Amino acid sequence: MSQETASWLNSMTLIGFTEQRGHAWHYRASEQVGEPNHYPAAVPVADVRRRLFDWKVVEGDVRSTGVTMSTDGVSTFTVSDADRKAMLRPPGALGAEDEGAILGIFKTGYAGHDYEQWLLGQVATILDDDLQIGSAGLLKGGAVAWVSVEVPESITTPQGVVFRPHLLATTSFDGSLATTFKRVVQNVVCDNTHAVAMGESGQRVRVRHSRHSQLRLADAREALAMVHTIADDFAAEVARLTAVKVSDGDWARFLEELAPVPADSGRAKTIALSRRESLTRLWNHDTRVAPWRGTAWGAVQAVSTYTHHDGVIRGMGRAERNMLRAVQGATEALDRDSTERILAIAG
Repeated sequence: MSQETASWLNSMTLIGFTEQRGHAWHYRASEQVGEPNHYPAAVPVADVRRRLFDWKVVEGDVRSTGVTMSTDGVSTFTVSDADRKAMLRPPGALGAEDEGAILGIFKTGYAGHDYEQWLLGQVATILDDDLQIGSAGLLKGGAVAWVSVEVPESITTPQGVVFRPHLLATTSFDGSLATTFKRVVQNVVCDNTHAVAMGESGQRVRVRHSRHSQLRLADAREALAMVHTIADDFAAEVARLTAVKVSDGDWARFLEELAPVPADSGRAKTIALSRRESLTRLWNHDTRVAPWRGTAWGAVQAVSTYTHHDGVIRGMGRAERNMLRAVQGATEALDRDSTERILAIAG
């Protein structure tokens, strides 16, 4: 099963509240075998468990077989590493044709966090009429998983920014990230993901994969202030950035920092000019950015939209790359960098 295919995204991700935000941009009805992966309202907890987390990652020994050649012929040998172990997706975990896979190799002290227990079990205890599962999924061949808790209704700021607050719970079995619970926001008009406090490091709880790791829900509730506080914080951030005016000269200096153009002709110059052209098109004409042209929020939104939808990607599909950036914190870092740059120029 390729982690890059449309069939994976349309079967191994579940997208809720489509009446509020529409279909995900990787939506393909023809790739949804048996039942759709899009839900008009919340994604039922039972469906997340049945469709995504109805399997367990198992531990295995680390062994390697080598071949030697000599005058006496060819012989094989096997070496075992007692200090390491493999985390395995067992055959059949993700369907009848799934042959299984090695998700990661770690020191013996590593303790994996079971998806059903650490993601679904933790978030299910906070769900009520105002907090429901908005999306869930598996990435990188099942090595990364997430569950997103959301409020049912989208929110519109006085500046016209429509967004959805999330509590994003995620973990991995490939070593790419610790189990993390953090506050994020989805910008509905462009499907971008933003950090709640873009100029800061954001609010999150991380739990390392160790034998002594544990998470009490009260810890996450106190540290994150939960989903109900996200709306006010993000709306205040939008108001702050829309109040900062960005002139044409400021925008030109912003582009110079983001995409400096080399003096010599060549591929680097072509890439820089292309990036500037795309960002300026978004700034001047695109409905996802242009309504806030002339403000710091518009500048941050231009960079975010370009990275999500236009930027060059390699090694995976765009939808998967965007989700990985959200769970691993890259979108947060991007927003923070864009905010700091434009405020230094115009603020």
